[in-house]
Amino acid sequence: MVILILLILIVLVGLLFIYHQVEFRKGEEAFPAAGKFITVDNCKLHYISAGKGQPVVFLHGGMLSSRDFKAVVQLAAKQGYHAIAFDRPGYGYSERPKGVKVTPIFQARLIYRALKELGIDQPIILVGHSWSGTMTLSYAIQFPKEIAGIVTLAGAMYKEGYPAENGDILSKAVTTPILGNVILNTLLKTPLAKGMAYSMVNATFVPEQVPDKYAEELYALGFRPSHFKANREDVLAFPVTSKELSAKYKTITIPTIIVVGELDPFGTIAQAERLKNDIPHAIYKLIPNIAHMIPELHPQTVIENINEISNMNKKTV
Repeated sequence: MVILILLILIVLVGLLFIYHQVEFRKGEEAFPAAGKFITVDNCKLHYISAGKGQPVVFLHGGMLSSRDFKAVVQLAAKQGYHAIAFDRPGYGYSERPKGVKVTPIFQARLIYRALKELGIDQPIILVGHSWSGTMTLSYAIQFPKEIAGIVTLAGAMYKEGYPAENGDILSKAVTTPILGNVILNTLLKTPLAKGMAYSMVNATFVPEQVPDKYAEELYALGFRPSHFKANREDVLAFPVTSKELSAKYKTITIPTIIVVGELDPFGTIAQAERLKNDIPHAIYKLIPNIAHMIPELHPQTVIENINEISNMNKKTV
């Protein structure tokens, strides 16, 4: 009897695994890669780009991919910038390096090397959203001469006040050997997971409207093993890295603009105010009537702040 039950469980797990592989492929067919690829340190990164001129680099948060900056990239290109938005390692169609701790510090270095590989030698304007607030500041600390200015959008920069300040059960389970692989390959395309995806999207955009097909794309691509695991690893890596880096934020001297929405539900206003205290020369902007997903819903706001950084640099020349 025990053997029969085990055989039934093995068959069920096998069928779930096969079903999930088919669904993962369907998701990629529905939302294929829209940009280009570059390989850096044996890691293939996907990015979108447009325009010529002053390079502006966009780093997305913990939800989807470079797609979050799709409209911003096109607007920036029309205004005379060379706009580049990467899928961060493991997200969208970018690979996740293996055998290393992929912290915000590491990711900043990888993007730096990718830009050099693309021939970007001019100091960049760097724009980071949400989770990438710390990554953006890490880049500024590591490569101060390679950066013309930074803009944080609803940024998370400190361990204290981060929603998963002490980690979370799901992230720990997904990143556990064996158990994590089982979860990633047999549960991500179940009704429960779909409900979780749509709930995550709604919570991230609230109280504003979710763009058409955004939730569908997040479920299709974000609920694949590589993407979902990368996100969970980032959640766990953030508190340790932000704690380490936050003591160095005061050393940042380049032009800095801190943008946060008045309706943001994730405690980013407190994070932004604390960063303003650490970087006194920074410009702090609390934007009325907008929430967390600034790149998706308010691309013109992003462009206005990029222009402001650009104008600051022109005045100092």
